[in-house]
Amino acid sequence: MPGIVQKAFARKKPQIVKETAVLKPANGATYTPTVPAATLPSSPNPRAKAAVSAEEVPQQVFKEVVRPETQLPLSERELGEEIVKTLTATNPSAPKNVVHFNMRDRVFKLDPMVDQLAQHYSTDGYLLHNTSEEAKRQLEQAKAAEEAAARYQTELERVQQRREEGVGTASVGTDSEPPDDSRTLRNQFNFSDRAAQTAVQPPRDRGTATEPPPTASTTGSCSMWQIYDAYIEDQERQAAAEEQSSRPRVGGRKGGAAGGPNATAVDDATRRGGGTGPMSSAAMGRVARVLERMANQNTFADVSMDFRYWDDAADGVREAEGTLLPLWRFTAEKGRHKALTALCWSSDYLDLFAAGYGSYGFLKQCSGLVACFSLKNPSYPEFSCVTDSGVLCLDLHAQHPNLLAVGCYDGSVHVFDIRQKGVRSLYSATAQTGKHTDPVWQVRWAAAEGQRGLQFFSVSTDGRFTLWTLAKNELIHQNILELHAEPSLAADAADGWEDTSSPGSLAGGCCFDFNQGQDHLFVVGTEEGRIHECSTAHNSGYLHTYLGHHMSVYSVRWNRLHPRFFLSCGADWTVRLWDSRRAQPVLVFDLGSPVGDVAWSPHAATTFAAATEEGKVHVFDISQNSIEALCEQRVVTQGRLTKVAFNPQHPILLVGDDRGCVTCVKLSPNLRRVSQGDAKQTAKELEVAKLEKVIEVALKGMSEAG
Repeated sequence: MPGIVQKAFARKKPQIVKETAVLKPANGATYTPTVPAATLPSSPNPRAKAAVSAEEVPQQVFKEVVRPETQLPLSERELGEEIVKTLTATNPSAPKNVVHFNMRDRVFKLDPMVDQLAQHYSTDGYLLHNTSEEAKRQLEQAKAAEEAAARYQTELERVQQRREEGVGTASVGTDSEPPDDSRTLRNQFNFSDRAAQTAVQPPRDRGTATEPPPTASTTGSCSMWQIYDAYIEDQERQAAAEEQSSRPRVGGRKGGAAGGPNATAVDDATRRGGGTGPMSSAAMGRVARVLERMANQNTFADVSMDFRYWDDAADGVREAEGTLLPLWRFTAEKGRHKALTALCWSSDYLDLFAAGYGSYGFLKQCSGLVACFSLKNPSYPEFSCVTDSGVLCLDLHAQHPNLLAVGCYDGSVHVFDIRQKGVRSLYSATAQTGKHTDPVWQVRWAAAEGQRGLQFFSVSTDGRFTLWTLAKNELIHQNILELHAEPSLAADAADGWEDTSSPGSLAGGCCFDFNQGQDHLFVVGTEEGRIHECSTAHNSGYLHTYLGHHMSVYSVRWNRLHPRFFLSCGADWTVRLWDSRRAQPVLVFDLGSPVGDVAWSPHAATTFAAATEEGKVHVFDISQNSIEALCEQRVVTQGRLTKVAFNPQHPILLVGDDRGCVTCVKLSPNLRRVSQGDAKQTAKELEVAKLEKVIEVALKGMSEAG
């Protein structure tokens, strides 16, 4: 603590004292000389001097106080007032509000310790205190030098004395040599110069031998009749292709020709000039794809190694933080200047995913694109097809991974077979077959039950929740539910939000998701910010309504391990965790910008990721931190993120942006913690118990706060 010195003093006037000598003669007259009487010079007139001394004029000295003109006039009370001045060791030039950024807490904090030392002069010296260790060491060295010099001088004098005395020849020859002065310090620095030369090592060549890759020899034989049969089959194939191409095109299956999709594929191959030669055969295509994948894997060898073996070592030090490592970036030539609007992994082929391209802008509509990429070939899509309207959603079938359902901005839905290259959709819904009148925001394949055939659901902002059935030649639609707008409720009015929808109007559906435990149960998010729980078993109305969002709901996701809880995100910057038994959210996370999509981890019941329009990915694990994200990382420098999807098996995450790019990132170990099962409980049971514990703590805090 800096020292403090206090001193009290009284005000004093600076005064000038002037002494004046006054001479008074006997007759009463007054004479004042110009100098003091004590220093009067002797008069040159002796008569005058005699006269003065004769009269014996008496002297009197008066003191007169002269005040300077610049002095402040003060009263006697002000002069007697005591003024206290405090001297401190505080540097007046030192800052008092030094703020540093705390990397651990991620906030700016005030630094209470400020350096008050003000250095006016400093110099470097070579003096040491005589009690220090270095000084003692130098004194000992000096003393040892003096003793060595004294011994050397004594030995030298002894040798000279023996020479003078004339001792025997042998002894003289022996003692006449000068004494050893190797220990004598020749200078004050004890300097020595030494040099050494080492042998030059000859170069060596080392070689290693590795085992050669295993090889296999394949042999076969071909007879004349096999060659003949092959030529006959080829001629029949060519004749069939010519016959199909010569037939007039008539309306048949939606999106295809009268001869079916196979005939269209043959016509497309013939139109490209490939024909049916050996270079355009299916076997040659498979070989070309394998070679292309091998070339890409060699090109991205370092990324493949990171995908397999990278683990952030810093996660062992920081418990509640994680990172994302960017791996591959997927782009399509036809998808440039389009936004990525949909992502979906294949359930059978874990390296394959589908991406949809379109536009969210009403005035910037364009054609759409459907592309399927593989992690083995990030440079070019495995399948691509252009649509007339922008693609907004898609879904791959779980049991039939070649079937892809697509929803478009113009309200139409399509079904593609991704095995057939260059083929338009197998099925398409038009205005005659009951397509939606507004954009289709989400499609989802229905679980196969009995002999109903292949079916999928769709939701649109026209208020229809529709079931589509794949018939022989067309799509048959059935409206399962109409989303009716409800009047404003008390909870909305309390929050200050007014419902402007008229009675009986339809509510726009933006997203939906089916419960993993009960296939008939699903939740729908609307443009008004409400979430409705419904059932496909009856269409009489909503089972429950969940209030919380104040703007459009962009995504809802049921938990993959626990059938009671689901997530939602929307344009009001929040991600909300819901319990299906409660009308209000259990946990609310404000991410600071509109949230485009949210997804649960397929293995951990408490881990989920969200993508925002700021270009950041937020990864939460509410079992470790139920307030903040474990990882908040910017994936794109420009643009906004639109979609996010977890891989069903690998610890990777797909993130799409509004510039048509898909970025694959890998989660660090802290972001993919999964409970390990034992003999008593399975891993799924442990994850469910962990989530229920977090929800129990959150509900307890809500009850105490309320």
